[in-house]
Amino acid sequence: MASERKFVAENIRRVLLKEYLMKEVSRAGFGGLDVQRTPMGTRVILTTERPGLVIGRRGQTIKNLTAVIEDRFGFENPQIEVQEVENASLNAQIMAEKLAFSLERGWHFRRAGHSTVRRIMDAGARGCHIIVAGKLTGQRHRTEKFKEGYIKFCGEPKANFVDHGYAVAKLKMGVIGVTVEIMAKDAKLPADITVLNKTEAAALLPDLFAAPAPEAPAAEPEAPAEEVQ
Repeated sequence: MASERKFVAENIRRVLLKEYLMKEVSRAGFGGLDVQRTPMGTRVILTTERPGLVIGRRGQTIKNLTAVIEDRFGFENPQIEVQEVENASLNAQIMAEKLAFSLERGWHFRRAGHSTVRRIMDAGARGCHIIVAGKLTGQRHRTEKFKEGYIKFCGEPKANFVDHGYAVAKLKMGVIGVTVEIMAKDAKLPADITVLNKTEAAALLPDLFAAPAPEAPAAEPEAPAEEVQ
């Protein structure tokens, strides 16, 4: 198999695994997935809001997931590691799932969108952007956007500091897509400038602010010796 086809097949397998785990651990609050290859096999890092539901009683649930990942998806010797989300309000995937669930329960899309934005910003995010698209009020498709704070839409800062999440709400009128983007509160952008006072700058760059060594006094020229006649 060519290297290009191998990369495509591997990425397709990871996407299918992510979709399967999102459905299986939806009650636990799916927050993200990371698959790493190790010399001992495959390391699957699963981030959830409630890890206890993923592990199950006596570890039975996680054993079943391990068997399915190995048999159905063909990962060699998978080892599942479950991590708890530090702050669920700053995880884009979890907030997208919560917003989609609110829409399925009958919340108005504006009320649900503004409530989600307020919850994210109260958690300390630097900025957030929410897109709700679908048949919101009638048979015609429309898109509503909710934005607050500062967020990047392109470039390297978006790839490094913006968390992306997507979920689907299934209603009687049709399917509504929910996209949530959250910018981390500790994001350091290239345009951010911090002005330090002299004390802070001296602690950061001691060589630059070191006192110059005193110069030695110049030696006085010796008087010429008198000639003896």
